[in-house]
Amino acid sequence: MEHSKDQKDFEKFVSQTVRLVDLVDYQEGAVVSRTIIDKKTGTVTLFAFDEGEGLSEHTAPFDALVYLLDGEAEIDISGKKLRLKEGEMVIMPANQPHSLKAVRKFKMILMMIRS
Repeated sequence: MEHSKDQKDFEKFVSQTVRLVDLVDYQEGAVVSRTIIDKKTGTVTLFAFDEGEGLSEHTAPFDALVYLLDGEAEIDISGKKLRLKEGEMVIMPANQPHSLKAVRKFKMILMMIRS
C-alpha cells in the first residue's frame, strides 16, 4: 500500500517530540504551509508568512483556531481587526469572513475542527 506525502509526514510525528515552529520555514515574498494532520474530523496546518504577505478575505464552514508561534499578524474577522503576537490565539467562527496579514513575518498553527 502506497502512502501519500501527508500520511508519511504524519507518521514521522507520531509518538515523537517535535518543535512546531521548526517544521515550516519562511520564504521571501511567500506564504508557506505544511499539513500535519488531515482527517475527516479536522486538520492541523502550519503556516509561515513573510512580512506583508497574507490571505485575502474568505470564509470557512467550520470553526478554526489560530495560534501564533512566532511574529505578529493582523487578523480581520467580520470587520473586527485583531493584532496577534507570539503566544496568542484567536478562534475564527464558522461562516464569518476573515483575512490575515503579516505585520511582521509570522508562523502560525491552524486547527480546524469539522465536527
